Amino acid sequence: MKLYDSIGPNPRVVKMFMAEKGIDIPRLTVDLMAGENRQPAHVARNPGGQMPTLELDDGRYLAEVTAICEYLEEKHPNPPLIGTNAEERAMTRMWTRRVDLYIVEPMLTGFRAAEGYALFKDRMRLLPQAAADLKVLAQEKITWLDGLIGGRDFIAGDRCTLADILLFCTLDFGATVGQPLNRSNTNVAAWFDRMASRSSAAASKG
Repeated sequence: MKLYDSIGPNPRVVKMFMAEKGIDIPRLTVDLMAGENRQPAHVARNPGGQMPTLELDDGRYLAEVTAICEYLEEKHPNPPLIGTNAEERAMTRMWTRRVDLYIVEPMLTGFRAAEGYALFKDRMRLLPQAAADLKVLAQEKITWLDGLIGGRDFIAGDRCTLADILLFCTLDFGATVGQPLNRSNTNVAAWFDRMASRSSAAASKG
């Protein structure tokens, strides 16, 4: 396998997932800032031009962060970051979907249409007039999540899962692009600090 890697929160999710599992996959850096991910060579690997992309042993390519992590879980089931049975896997997928849909998507779409506008304006359709509202939606859902995870160590309960990794990488990125975590959301803030202290958080940077 080979991971086509770049800067940004989405590649970091896969790298943190790999670090939690102790997986070492060769990486090839794609220069996102220069738009290399939108050039024909990478579009042939991933028609959407997104990062990251995983090249499988048989030469096929796998894109989308959750799909890549699900594949790695199948190949390297321990330690489990999605689940060991149907119930655990369903809970992880439910929370990952909520995090992705309610927080990650509006936060990152808001960033691309505002602070990231100059970088992304020639690469995708942007709605700068919606950027502020998208950021508000993300913050509202962080507060919503805060009210649901009191007493839990992790989002899906007492175990670290893909949902935690996805949200942590996104919030850590958000703090660098004008969307810092509101620490009045005390449950999320305490959770974030626990995630930041994991060795995988440091190992997945860069």
